[in-house]
Amino acid sequence: MILKNVVSAELSGKRLDDVAALLFPALSKNRVRKIIDLGGCSVNKSMVRVASRQLREGDEIVVGVMEPERFRDLILEERDILFEDKDVLAICKPAGINSQRTPYQLKGTVEYAIGAYLKSKGIDEPVRIVHRLDRGTSGMMLFPKNRTSAASLSSQLHEGIVEKRYLALVTGVPSNSEWLVNAPIAKIAPSRYGVATPGKEARTEFRTVAVGAGSALLEARPLTGRTHQIRVHLEHNALPIVGDRVYGGAEASRMMLHCLSMSFLDGNGSRVPVSASPDNEFLAVCKEFGIDAEAMDLP
Repeated sequence: MILKNVVSAELSGKRLDDVAALLFPALSKNRVRKIIDLGGCSVNKSMVRVASRQLREGDEIVVGVMEPERFRDLILEERDILFEDKDVLAICKPAGINSQRTPYQLKGTVEYAIGAYLKSKGIDEPVRIVHRLDRGTSGMMLFPKNRTSAASLSSQLHEGIVEKRYLALVTGVPSNSEWLVNAPIAKIAPSRYGVATPGKEARTEFRTVAVGAGSALLEARPLTGRTHQIRVHLEHNALPIVGDRVYGGAEASRMMLHCLSMSFLDGNGSRVPVSASPDNEFLAVCKEFGIDAEAMDLP
């Protein structure tokens, strides 16, 4: 829920937390402070994370109210780093965590955790987002550590040089062991995409890895980078991803889509492969659907 209001003359000169609590009576001052700490408050379109910020008449306050149970903190430690050199950092994003800041939060996102990690290493660089994973998707993410690397990774992603492999648990069993979906994708609702014409070119290669009870574990290789591409192409094939409520997937504790590996070219032109094993929850849900993914050599 997004709340907006403008500071009146009577409230000019007062603290942000005091004013927000007055302008939005449904929020206690303590709740307002927590929202500010999460990065869910902006003044005149700029994020403010200082509760004592003094306001002026005409300032516009926007507050993003997120359900408390949706917040999960994320702190990166050395063991969480899959790959790191002077230019690139690779991590495994957990399911249920946003890749980047939203109107509701900065803290608790991968972007915030990467920023804190870089600062702990004495690296004074902004966090540059060159690709994203949906909140419900887990797996590989790459982060450039400088402007040159950001330009290189962005170019490689745009040109299809970065190779990506995903795992998707779906309901239904494909008729082919390998196939290509070449179907344009367009936005068809505020938070939903679909195969539609006109739309942006979208191509995904699929391969059946294992078959369970009315289900299948698939490998997906997106050859283009459209929003929700794998999810939309699988729904289009009547193979919705388990746990994907938006596209008709069966109920599960999480969306069963995981970025298994990515490979990119380093500054010398050598290909660097990095992989991220599925988490225990992913493996457990696979087992519920009759597939022992833990016994497979997935990466």
